[in-house]
Amino acid sequence: MSATEAVSVRVLDREYTVGVTPDERDSLMAAAKLLDTRMREIRGANRMAAVDRIAILAALNLAHELQQLGDGQSRGSNEVASTVASLHRKLDVLDTEQR
Repeated sequence: MSATEAVSVRVLDREYTVGVTPDERDSLMAAAKLLDTRMREIRGANRMAAVDRIAILAALNLAHELQQLGDGQSRGSNEVASTVASLHRKLDVLDTEQR
């Protein structure tokens, strides 16, 4: 089991400390940068917008994108399975014809 280390990240001008394993550090930093970017886009010029509202909207947008990626992979897996099944049927026909 890897030991965790404290890593500080800045999101929308606020600092947060998170415990991660050394191999997760780069991923956490990238995620924090992505979140910061999304929150800044949502906030836009309205600097008075509530931070919790901005965070919820950013989280919903990211969760929606993640769900769409999962749905796309599921559709892709179904398409691959269908193609493989079709190829098996064609091979069976060829095998039968050659006998």
